[in-house]
Amino acid sequence: MTAGWLGELALAGGSPLLQLVQAMTDAGPAVYWQAPMAALLAVLVALLVDWLWGEPPVRLHPVVYMGQLLSLLGQAIAPREALERAYGRFVLAALAWCLLAGVAWWVYAALMYLLQAAPWWLNGMVAGLLLKPLLSWRMLRSEVLAVEAALGESLDAGRARLSWLVSRDTSQLDAATVRESAIETLAENLSDSVLAPLFWFAVAGLPGAALYRLANTADAMWGYPGWRGQGAQRRHWQWAGKWAARADDVLNWLPARITAAWLAALAGGLSWPGLRRDAAVTPSPNGGWPMGAMAQALGLRLSKPGVYQLNPQGRPPQALDVQRALALAGRVVGAQALCALLLALGLALKIAIAAMAQGALAHG
Repeated sequence: MTAGWLGELALAGGSPLLQLVQAMTDAGPAVYWQAPMAALLAVLVALLVDWLWGEPPVRLHPVVYMGQLLSLLGQAIAPREALERAYGRFVLAALAWCLLAGVAWWVYAALMYLLQAAPWWLNGMVAGLLLKPLLSWRMLRSEVLAVEAALGESLDAGRARLSWLVSRDTSQLDAATVRESAIETLAENLSDSVLAPLFWFAVAGLPGAALYRLANTADAMWGYPGWRGQGAQRRHWQWAGKWAARADDVLNWLPARITAAWLAALAGGLSWPGLRRDAAVTPSPNGGWPMGAMAQALGLRLSKPGVYQLNPQGRPPQALDVQRALALAGRVVGAQALCALLLALGLALKIAIAAMAQGALAHG
């Protein structure tokens, strides 16, 4: 295996964003259109498959395998007792995270490398099928709707269903706070589960989206400090999860703010200073942006009891507000699909104009 081949594999897929800029700004023949057209098609295919069918079977879901690997390594790395200065565990967890991130990158880079020989349309369709498991809108929407449906049965049922989505104690929440938590989860995961994978796909292709999904899964499993698990699997994550948490913060920094900007734009404009103020009160450097934007857009107060309040002058959410939140989030997802479609049409128009110009020169 030559060094040149390894370099090609590491860079397989490239950056669809840079490829698109190159294709749109090239004044000569349409030489660079295939790669960005394949990437735009991949986005459309991924969103369409998600909308029509949702998640693939568990046995075919790459995120499930990521979670299994993280669980196995986590059991070996995180201590069974609370340690005041577990620097060694921090280093081990960081190395394990880097190893898994490298595996995710290389696996998807290898797949993209193999697809380079295929026609651009086949490349795009297969890449879309590979991208789909790395993002999830339909399941997120279904889970939030399930919380509201459970609340319609009883408060206890709503609390129990919400506990599937959040790590906080739900046993003492009233109906309004259950809805607040569901809407917060929707807003935060609109960034984490939809826009962030699409953002990193645009920046670094399928390998970038896969690395992001690994990082986000690692944060969910390793990144929350304190005790996790039951019985023999109970582990303390105060130090072992710090790297995963900070890596996820870095990778989500731009997507969270882009999500807030989309919510603001589609809501007709929001108070950006107010949004910055609300975002600053959450423990996460990123989660407050989409959650605060959703709160402002719907005129709601969203809170985590004893921790923060977003848009505190807003009203408590009612049942209809969950539907309003889902509708606004759906418009954000639809806007991503529309952008990909318009960019593809714009690139196709540029290609057609370039082809006509070449034909005119050839016959002139």
